[in-house]
Amino acid sequence: MNSAALEILKTVYGYDAFRGPQARIVEHVIAGNNAFVLMPTGGGKSLCYQIPAIVRPGMGLVVSPLLALMADQVTALRQAGVKAAALNSDLELDQRRALWRDIRSGALDLLYVAPETLARPDVLELLESLQLSLIAIDEAHCLSQWGHDFRPSYRQLDAVVARFSGVPRMALTATADEPTREEILAHLDIDEADAFIAGFDRPNIRYAIEEKDNPRAQLKEFLKRYEGESGIVYCLSKRRTEEIASWLQGLGYDALAYHAGMDKAAREANQMRFQHGEAVIMVATVAFGMGIDKPDVRFVAHVDLPGSIEAYYQETGRAGRDGLPSDTLMLYGSEDVALRSRFIEESEAPDQRKRMERQKLDALLGLAETARCRRQVLLSYFGDHCEPCGNCDTCTEPPKLFDGAIAAQKALSCIYRTGERFGQAYVVDVLLGAENDRIAQFGHDKISTFGIGKEHDNRTWRAILRQLIALRFIEVDLAGHGGLSIAPAGRDFLREKPPLMLRLPSPPRARRGKVARSNTQSAIPEADNDLFQALRRKRTEIARLQNVPPYVIFHDKTLIELAAARPSSRGEMAGVPGVGEAKLDRYGPAFLSVIAEFG
Repeated sequence: MNSAALEILKTVYGYDAFRGPQARIVEHVIAGNNAFVLMPTGGGKSLCYQIPAIVRPGMGLVVSPLLALMADQVTALRQAGVKAAALNSDLELDQRRALWRDIRSGALDLLYVAPETLARPDVLELLESLQLSLIAIDEAHCLSQWGHDFRPSYRQLDAVVARFSGVPRMALTATADEPTREEILAHLDIDEADAFIAGFDRPNIRYAIEEKDNPRAQLKEFLKRYEGESGIVYCLSKRRTEEIASWLQGLGYDALAYHAGMDKAAREANQMRFQHGEAVIMVATVAFGMGIDKPDVRFVAHVDLPGSIEAYYQETGRAGRDGLPSDTLMLYGSEDVALRSRFIEESEAPDQRKRMERQKLDALLGLAETARCRRQVLLSYFGDHCEPCGNCDTCTEPPKLFDGAIAAQKALSCIYRTGERFGQAYVVDVLLGAENDRIAQFGHDKISTFGIGKEHDNRTWRAILRQLIALRFIEVDLAGHGGLSIAPAGRDFLREKPPLMLRLPSPPRARRGKVARSNTQSAIPEADNDLFQALRRKRTEIARLQNVPPYVIFHDKTLIELAAARPSSRGEMAGVPGVGEAKLDRYGPAFLSVIAEFG
């Protein structure tokens, strides 16, 4: 292994050894080779380009999609003693001139730039006059039209590749299925032999998916375990985002809203509060989160169905970047399925794209309805695999299955006999034989399917209908007030009557046994907790004085290590993972003083 790389790993980042494929990637790029790096969030992708950029002669150029992400990365690097900066449109003229002076003088190890900025002819011309150590394209899935977060500005990077053909180039992402990977390699002209696929598993994250029953009550129950912790709640619409944020504020949470319809200054202020806070909940649409570096996000909840497995994987992946136990919850119902289907059908995308989006939605519904280990289904989508994980809801609370063929026939027949125009609640009432004026008005208390479903309760019938929608046996006319009709696959089922296993609905979370806490506290021995909290307070105090996020001082994981090791000298503290030389010089005395108070 390259000795300079190992030295930087220890002195700058505070680690004695690389993890997983990091060493191979770093050595590969230092030697001047290109690389495609697919590594799960929290797996250490950044080190794979940061260390080669420091070791190789010249300045490393990093393409990043968001100004906030660039600022976050630059702040963390500077804290570690690395000379880094970001070139973006927010810079004043004098700041831009000063930055270019630093760039020309060779004072920078790493320069972060947005793809739109990099595409400008004047910027490209100036960069061509410099020696670049490498070009790293972060969040590279944005380049693919098949990816879940395609950004046209990333396609302009093709020209950059051609212009700097002699500079090693890297493409890095945590989220890319096979078509997306192939497109990234083709566009950036990276050989398949230069691809490093590190797998997708995030074993510290617990996955749970529930059918919507009472979304606010379900979310409230979920959040009880996270007092004093940061997390993200994803919503589908701007209005729902604001409503949930306001509701959480009323419950006493420090909750903020974030969506594309907000004023830019308000969005940025909320993002800064989230990054700088240690007990802040961000309620957001998908406009928030790509590349968020905050390592202590302890939970991610979806109160609406995300757009695809890729989106779900990336959004849940914002939890537990520090490797500590973290939790996820996704709620969904038949309305979500119908709404997502409507988005696809009403889009102006070409038919090929629509077919791909339908397949992605089907895969996500398969994950939601599976009785298998969630992690196995999730990883298999990306071509990865694992044994049953024991850390998802289907492993810890296996769902009960039943022969649902007769129930499906009854439901489909009831939809047919009521005219294929009524919504879910009405169909369930007819199946249960409910006596109400509306059913009597339409004469549906006289049809053969009235009352034929009394073997199941209302909640079970809703679960059955939801699964039949997921199987595309039933279509939902969202524009027509949610009326249900029988899809071609449903008519085939009625004609052929094959076996069909369905899930019984899980009991509501609040009625189950106590769920073990899955937060920072679960990773700390009781004997170390008081010291950990004291170290956390000191970190917050220092971060506020510097106006930086607490995690750029030290991650929670490093504080846990400090609380366990209880170093009494600079030399002992230097041996704690995550403590590099610059941070030891800057913060060692303050943290050693806190530790000394605990004997």
